[in-house]
This record gives sequence, structure tokens and C-alpha cells, in this order.
Amino acid sequence: MTDTPGEPDGGGELPAALAGVLADYERHLRSERGLSPHSVRAYAGDVGSLLEHAARMRRTTPESLDLAVLRSWLARQASSGRARSTLARRAAAARTFTGWLARTGRAPTDAGALLGTPRGGRTLPGVLRQDEAGALLDVAAVAADDDSPLGLRDVAMLEVLYATGCRVGELCGLEDDDVDWSRRVVRVLGKGAKERVVPLGVPAVRALEAWLARGRPQLREANSGSALFLGARGKRVDPRTVRRVVHRLLAHVAGAPDLGPHGLRHSAATHLLEGGADLRTVQELLGHATLATTQIYTHVSVDRLKATYDQAHPRA
Repeated sequence: MTDTPGEPDGGGELPAALAGVLADYERHLRSERGLSPHSVRAYAGDVGSLLEHAARMRRTTPESLDLAVLRSWLARQASSGRARSTLARRAAAARTFTGWLARTGRAPTDAGALLGTPRGGRTLPGVLRQDEAGALLDVAAVAADDDSPLGLRDVAMLEVLYATGCRVGELCGLEDDDVDWSRRVVRVLGKGAKERVVPLGVPAVRALEAWLARGRPQLREANSGSALFLGARGKRVDPRTVRRVVHRLLAHVAGAPDLGPHGLRHSAATHLLEGGADLRTVQELLGHATLATTQIYTHVSVDRLKATYDQAHPRA
């Protein structure tokens, strides 16, 4: 069963104390942690679901939340058929919330400290082979042979996505002065308003130069601002447009899986690892807060593992 992040389990007005702490938590997520509106809605939706369940159990204040309430909340969702990935995400959201309650003095103890995470299998995103990634970029370049502004833009977007491994939202948020041409890097604003600098390959730089010289000026309007990538009407390109471009062009690559921008991000990380990059370097490039996230998100081919073992282990 697939669940929407932050989707509540039921309705009903929260007791005043719980409603107040939920509002405070939303402000904390938005102002102090700097999360995106989508992330704030997701976290607040999960916590709101927990507090509704607590109210049904007659726990009407933040300090009355305990481990029994948390486990009962998760058990109820499991019995109603929630996906294991959703249960794991909501357990994590609950632990973050109860930790915040304890740190800010709203609860005497961290009720979620002992809350386990429901285990389940993880499905890795699809990934392109290196030759398929190259073929995708070739298809985009051929489609842009007529020097149409959208064709030049599409080539540049794909080259940047694959070169940097950035998220689609990060790509759409780029400004024209985020590219440092002399150092061949791009400044990316990631989750939590965290900034990182990512290298650009020569093909990506050339594609960007072509887009800025011959494509962007044709689409630019008074409301374009400083957005690096523009849509057909001159406004900042949106993630849905980027996804459509990736799906459309990838359909012309024989045998390639149907992936979106996230698949290109995963492909870039995988190909870096296969080329010999260490995990911490890939973590920095992807903008992951912890190495554990990178370990889950990336995978290395068995052939490369065997080759590394044969080269490095004294008893290989």
C-alpha cells in the first residue's frame, strides 16, 4: 500500500495543549530548521496523526505522551495496512518530535528514545548503466540540433543533473550566478537551506554555455528574474517539466528503465562509486547529512567489490 507523506489517519479537533505544541513544532521546522514547505507539511502531518491518536487515548498534554502511546499509534497503522516504509518514516518522525519536546522542556523525558523502527525491505531506485546514461545525453543533443531554446535547455538540464547528482528541486532553484565558470563548479542550495559546491564536467559546462548564449535569451521575459533554467513561458522551470523531459528523452534509449530525475541522481552516485570515488566524497556531492543515507542510497556492482577485494586484501 502506498501512503502520502504526512497523510493524517483521521480527523477531529486536537485538545488545546496538543494543538498549541503542534503549531510550535511547525514553526520550529520552518524557522529554525529551515525545511521546505513540503517537508514541513510531511513532518507536521505525521506528528498531527500521532497527537490525534494520543487524544483518543485521553492523553491531552505533551508530557502525557509515552512509549505506550507511540507503540499503540504505530500498531494501529500497521493493522490498517500501512506500508512498512511509511511505518519506518513515521517512527522516525515521532522520535524527532519527542526529542524536541524533551530538549525544549515541554516533556520531562524523551518518550521516543526507545521506540524501534519497523524493519522492511528497501527498494533502491532504478539506475542507468553508464552506456545508457551516455546514450540519453546523446539523444538530448540530437534533439537540440535545431538550436531550439527548449532543446538547448533540456540538454543543459540533463547534463547538470547527471554531472552533479543534484535533486530536481535543487536544479530548478539554481540562479544564473550560481555557476562559477573559472572553477567549473555550481553552488547548490539543498535541504534545510544547506549550501554545497559541486563540480561540473566539461560537457555540462559546454551545454550551459550554449543554453545561456542561444537558448535562454529567447525565452527570457520580464518575470524571468535570475533563474538559470526557464520554462516555455519565461518563468522558472518547475520540477514537473524536468520530469517530463527526462521521461520523454529516456524513452528513446533502447532497453533503458523508465526513470525520472531521481534516477539520474542515483545513476550519477553509482557511476562515481564504480569509478573509484569513496563513499564520503559521494556523500558530500549528494548533500546527505549522514553517511548512512548514502550507504542506503547507493550501491556498488559486485564486480567492483570483487576487484577492490582482490587488489586490497592481503589474502585475496
